[in-house]
Amino acid sequence: MTLEKTKNKNDVGIPNDWDVDFIEDIAQITTGAKNTQDRVEDGQFPFFVRSQTVERINSFSFDGEAVLTAGDGVGTGKVFHYINGKFDVHQRVYRISDFNPKINGYYFFLYFSNHFYSRIMQMTAKSSVDSVRREMIAKMLVPVPPKAEQETIAEALSDADALIKSLEQLIAKKRLIKQGAMQELLTGKKRLAGFSDEWVTKPLGEIASLNKGSQLSIKDMQEDGTYPHLNGGISNSGYTENSNTEGDTIAISEGGNSCGYVQFMDKPYWCGGHCYAIEPIGIDNRFLYHALKAKQSSIMGLRVGSGLPNVQKTALNKFSINYPKEIKEQVAIARILSDMDIEIHELETKLAKAKLIKQGMMQELLTGRIRLV
Repeated sequence: MTLEKTKNKNDVGIPNDWDVDFIEDIAQITTGAKNTQDRVEDGQFPFFVRSQTVERINSFSFDGEAVLTAGDGVGTGKVFHYINGKFDVHQRVYRISDFNPKINGYYFFLYFSNHFYSRIMQMTAKSSVDSVRREMIAKMLVPVPPKAEQETIAEALSDADALIKSLEQLIAKKRLIKQGAMQELLTGKKRLAGFSDEWVTKPLGEIASLNKGSQLSIKDMQEDGTYPHLNGGISNSGYTENSNTEGDTIAISEGGNSCGYVQFMDKPYWCGGHCYAIEPIGIDNRFLYHALKAKQSSIMGLRVGSGLPNVQKTALNKFSINYPKEIKEQVAIARILSDMDIEIHELETKLAKAKLIKQGMMQELLTGRIRLV
């Protein structure tokens, strides 16, 4: 519901003991004076530009608590930062600072960053926003709970943010560890204990059968179908009541912007006309998947065509794969990498859940539907 300045707080769906104010009445709004080229790679201070990436610089124009948002560019209405310290600002980035004593800066950041985009979309007739006018910020109304409640809300959501950040950092660390393991285990640079047989290099066409799928018509798609339909993209194109490929199969996208993308399909699915199903011959299925996934960027480099690029079967058949001759070593390597994938997937599931919980908390706490004090 759009907030309106009113003495009856129930009219705007917030508690009676909450106030509501224009941003211009509770903070100062200004812009920076720097340009993107002023950034310094290893600069001493944060430099806020028109993206979610924070650059560095050796100057600072402000020292204190502030909320920043892009004034134009691709991040308009979607890029937000909170800081308390020394920093500098791009000339097309808005700085909201010098908060009224009744406002907790982090509480303001939480409310503003979650409601500003919808506000500016209401103020334009276009489907996207090119730039932000100062008035869009200045005349935006913000609910103002008692200061103690703001601080409690900010603390609760800050804890949720800390959990999300820690999970993101852990996932990034696990991905780097897996990347290192792939570089060593899939090249034979590091051998597992008990294995010493030679490694060989062969074209994919000699160790696997590449089968292009069959195109389905729209009428064959069903929202509640049993089997996923994979047709060249990273995600499913829909569902069907039939499958033409068994589970535990490697799939490689044949056409489109994601052509060359490698994935492992655990369950039966319909392999579409822009997808290859890979069936190993004399090589462990999971090992071959990891070997192909490790070279996914090279496979994507095989694409030809400009309008609708594709990876041709002849090129894939010639693609070289390095692998140990002994199946047991292949299985052992695949098990290590698959266990890493499982661990990363479990962490990604926890991260998605943490983000959903935080979103729910914001919807309840920033409207006063749930009170913490």
